[in-house]
Amino acid sequence: MIEYVRHVLDNGLRVLVHRDNSTPLATVNLLYCVGARDEQPDRTGFAHLFEHLMFGGTRQIPDFDAAVDALGGEANAFTNNDYTNYYLTLPAQHVREALALEANRMGGDWNTDGDHWEVLDVQQRVVTEEYNQRYVNQPYGDVWMHLRPLCYTQHPYRWCTIGADIRHVQEATLDDVRRFYDRFYRPDNAILAIAGNVEPDSILAMTDEVFGSLHRSTSTPLPDVRHRIYPTEPCQTAPRCKEILRDVPNNAIYMAWHTCDRWNPSYYAFDMLSDLLSNGHSSRLYRKLVQETNLFSEINAYITGDLGPGLFVISSKLNDNSSQALSRAEEAIWEQIELLQNDLAKQSPSLATEIEKVANKYENTFLFSQYKAADRALSLCYYDMIGDTDLINREPQVYRLTSFPILSQAALTLQHNNCSTLRILRKAN
Repeated sequence: MIEYVRHVLDNGLRVLVHRDNSTPLATVNLLYCVGARDEQPDRTGFAHLFEHLMFGGTRQIPDFDAAVDALGGEANAFTNNDYTNYYLTLPAQHVREALALEANRMGGDWNTDGDHWEVLDVQQRVVTEEYNQRYVNQPYGDVWMHLRPLCYTQHPYRWCTIGADIRHVQEATLDDVRRFYDRFYRPDNAILAIAGNVEPDSILAMTDEVFGSLHRSTSTPLPDVRHRIYPTEPCQTAPRCKEILRDVPNNAIYMAWHTCDRWNPSYYAFDMLSDLLSNGHSSRLYRKLVQETNLFSEINAYITGDLGPGLFVISSKLNDNSSQALSRAEEAIWEQIELLQNDLAKQSPSLATEIEKVANKYENTFLFSQYKAADRALSLCYYDMIGDTDLINREPQVYRLTSFPILSQAALTLQHNNCSTLRILRKAN
């Protein structure tokens, strides 16, 4: 049981405190409810760019990393389609200083020179280099650059966090960045969690003192993430397919189906279906298609886990690069999906055992993922963002209560007309 205290400041900042006396450390985790889906189609990659810019320093603290180092701490961040997360772990006696660092960044007193910010120039180059290294020069690196726009035609999930076009980041102006910051980097769009060897009452008073004076009174209030409106993705009514040639060691197949949002009860069903298919060496896809038929060198099923309408994905790499093997491989995947659908419809006893095994594995993984105070701090922010903070203590049970009918109904959406297939073919020598 993860115990916590929750408080909302007058400026809208949500604060959660979790006490853990087993460690001399504390983590300050600050989640902003802004991700790639909140960008404009002609200004993509800004959420990720801003993750970099937040380490660029302010007039008061020109070198954020040096300030963290001086406290004996470590700081980092990440961005995805739904939110941006910053975390700082340091000796617990320096929590106040850590809070002051984050409040200073939220305050937005950037170290600019008129209409120019040197840090922006630097980070535009850094993000461009990251794009080249991770997406252009890596085998299979640009998979999601092709798979997302194949699956989504209207919803902003159609672009990656790096952006739909790297030129959007390269050409961003200081005014562009300021507008993005003013809209999303504000206390009423953020969730702060402090976990570690701390006293909750003292920390709550501290956060009120440090963050309480920050406001964004001139900006239009943002809806809660559960109520934000995005372009509706039309229902997919026919299979989609794309082939690209790349310098890769093996042909690869990526198949994706549209699923539901994070608040739909079927979310858990899709996650369990992915584990039934590919979690571990005894799972269906691995046992049949890797061990027995040797069609694939690797195959995985997973959900994207988005807040909005997500995807169920099967990714695989083949052992044989011939066109005949490619065709047979896709047929074999569909055979396993249909077999699972039939077993669910019959509610076979053997499948009930598989489901129990998957639920046990999830619970073990979930508990292990909360082992460190830093993990608990992030989880508290995440569950508070989706509107149910106490789900951090109940979610394994939710998986166990997912019924055969819900699983069966979810599996029925894995149909050809709802499937987008990306084939990455090895270039001939």
